[in-house]
Amino acid sequence: MHIHPTLRRYKVPTFVLLVLMLLIPAKADLNPAALAYKLPNQIEWKDTSLGAKEAVMRGDPNKPGPYIVLIKWGPHQMSRPHFHPNDRFITVLSGTWWVGTGSKFDPESTVPMPAGSFVTHFAKQVHYDGAKDSEAVIEIVGEGPGTVIPAETK
Repeated sequence: MHIHPTLRRYKVPTFVLLVLMLLIPAKADLNPAALAYKLPNQIEWKDTSLGAKEAVMRGDPNKPGPYIVLIKWGPHQMSRPHFHPNDRFITVLSGTWWVGTGSKFDPESTVPMPAGSFVTHFAKQVHYDGAKDSEAVIEIVGEGPGTVIPAETK
């Protein structure tokens, strides 16, 4: 079969377009009984008393039971020494999160936790944390109530 040179020029782009159309999933109706999701622009961020922003993703950190929260630390925002009554499990989602231990607040002694790091805050152990030069976003999984108990030595 003879294909005119002009048509032959469009054969590859048409094929590529068809393949791309097959690879891009069509919009589907998802069963809300099967899963729930929030896109980044649907996450509701609220200011915290520490100056950071918090988004409660699951549960209620103020009540007994499991919870998941996101914390967005802005540049140069750090908590003061404190502890929590229960263990907390933290994953650094973006940026670098800085962690320190002890009741004396000393941001220079903090250790960097880059994105992808996993940290456990053990119950009743004094620590402080936050961001230095750039924003950091962390996910905290814990058992409520997620009380913050100040423990700074001045």
